Amino acid sequence: MWPRERPDLRARVLWASFYLLVAKLLTVGVPYFYKWATDALDGTHSAQAWLPLALTGAVTLVVAYNVARVLSVAFNQLRDAIFAQVGQYAVRRLAYRTFVHMHQLSLRFHLERRTGGLSRIIERGTKGIETIVRFAVLNTVPTILEFLLTAAIFGFSYGLSYVAVVTATVAVYAWFTVKASDWRIAIRREMNDSDTDANTKAIDSLLNFETVKYFGNEGMEAERFDRSMARYEKAATQTWTSLGWLNFGQGVIFSAGMGAVMVMSALEVQAGTQTLGDFVFINALLMQLSIPLNFIGFVYREIRQGLTDMEKMFELLGVEEEVKDHPDARPLAVSSGAIRFEDVRFSYDPEREILKGISFEVPPGKSVAIVGPSGAGKSTISRLLFRFYDVTSGRITIDGQDIAAVRQDSLRAAIGIVPQDTVLFNDTIAYNIRYGRVDAPEDEVRQAAERAQIGPFIAALPEGYETMVGERGLKLSGGEKQRVAIARTLLKAPPILVLDEATSALDTHTEQEIQDALDLVSRNRTTLTIAHRLSTIVAADEIIVLKAGQIVERGSHGELLERGGLYAEMWTMQREASEAEEALRRAREADEQGILQRRRVNDPGTREEPIHASGAFDDDGGA
Repeated sequence: MWPRERPDLRARVLWASFYLLVAKLLTVGVPYFYKWATDALDGTHSAQAWLPLALTGAVTLVVAYNVARVLSVAFNQLRDAIFAQVGQYAVRRLAYRTFVHMHQLSLRFHLERRTGGLSRIIERGTKGIETIVRFAVLNTVPTILEFLLTAAIFGFSYGLSYVAVVTATVAVYAWFTVKASDWRIAIRREMNDSDTDANTKAIDSLLNFETVKYFGNEGMEAERFDRSMARYEKAATQTWTSLGWLNFGQGVIFSAGMGAVMVMSALEVQAGTQTLGDFVFINALLMQLSIPLNFIGFVYREIRQGLTDMEKMFELLGVEEEVKDHPDARPLAVSSGAIRFEDVRFSYDPEREILKGISFEVPPGKSVAIVGPSGAGKSTISRLLFRFYDVTSGRITIDGQDIAAVRQDSLRAAIGIVPQDTVLFNDTIAYNIRYGRVDAPEDEVRQAAERAQIGPFIAALPEGYETMVGERGLKLSGGEKQRVAIARTLLKAPPILVLDEATSALDTHTEQEIQDALDLVSRNRTTLTIAHRLSTIVAADEIIVLKAGQIVERGSHGELLERGGLYAEMWTMQREASEAEEALRRAREADEQGILQRRRVNDPGTREEPIHASGAFDDDGGA
């Protein structure tokens, strides 16, 4: 609200305050012209002697009354317009702070949260900030100022008895508003929780659209969503019902206070101690006060509700970063890119240790592969290398520098990764490739795509590099997404490369094509490969076999096969599975050839069109 880095906004705050004061002085002055005009029409002529004679006529005073009203509105609107940029800047800065904080939180935090719920919390929190900025500054302060001016006028012109009644009315009004609004806050929280839950279920369901369709569970998803919306419906109904009672109570309290003051004034008019203009003036002044007073109730409710909406966002801002840079952290200086794990221990939960004293080295420019059964801790190693988590004990170094002592941004800038599950942004292919180096020129983007063997595919698309890839890249196949990920890493050109099961989700044919591209990427780079398919790492300089978080074997492919241990067992199982898959493929090809042969016999004019084994049947119904 008073940003040090923006003197222009500070000037706006000062000008808005000035116009606020002018507007309130005009607002309080408006009833005076109404009083003087009434007395002029009544023949009393109570206008002040300091007014020029030309301004004491009834018609002139009526015109002055309306001019003052227009000027009061004009200065109020001018105040709002000038202050708008200040308020929006405050909203923007806090929203930016929240967004940055979300990216600074640990991977553990994001794995335990739901994206839909987080987006709703931030959306409501940002709106809550805007509400508080707008109402606290633009309504609360002006209303307090107007009440003080009104009390001063009553005390000076009509006595302390009027001040006492007006003050008591405002006090009871404020007390009732606060109590009733506090009661409504609990209902608002329930409504927010229901809204967040419904939004989370909706986004989860839509993100998993294909899974829902596979299992035909549209009805179940709709029912889950409707249950959350039913809670929201109940809470929202209670919110509006309670609002009606709040408004009714406020109206009764203010009307009672206003009625008391009007009776007091009417008695004095009858006694001749006040003029009819005084009666009208008191009524007009109280009517004007009722408007901001009504806003005070509204403002209090909105501020409380805004704070309620912001509670979760403040909780997010209060979450401590699990992985922090040390105050004296220096940028990582990569010379050769040697990676070293020294007796590394790590656990996600204290009760279950994942890595149990892992030690190994990836020499500069060499390739080391890590294999092992599921749950052995393979992917944990890549997460620790990127410092998504800090090790429990031991240390990880790059060129002799402990990665816990260097800046995280410099660490991650030195490492490229091709993950198992490549999730792309819902943007163009060019955007997703350029994400590796956002300032890369177009020719380098195209060169990276060609080297990743996806250039011809992109060129064949109607919109080329400007083709949208869809939510999470779902418009592309698994192999195409992997090639985009490879192109992105090539564009980044890191000295260290991590291949995290980059081909495990692909078919054998696509895997071989992707492997050729990966070999190109890893050439002359320090490469750490986490592999599921052993056929992809036979050329690695060293293979490390993990089991239950410990290294049980290490050596080259040939050495490990000769030992006949866990690696050899895994190799045999995968080879048998590959041979069975290859045999099935050949059988399908033979079936297709047999179908074509029978068709040529039955219909010599039959052309040899490709037959897909799945769902291919001959004229007699035989597969």
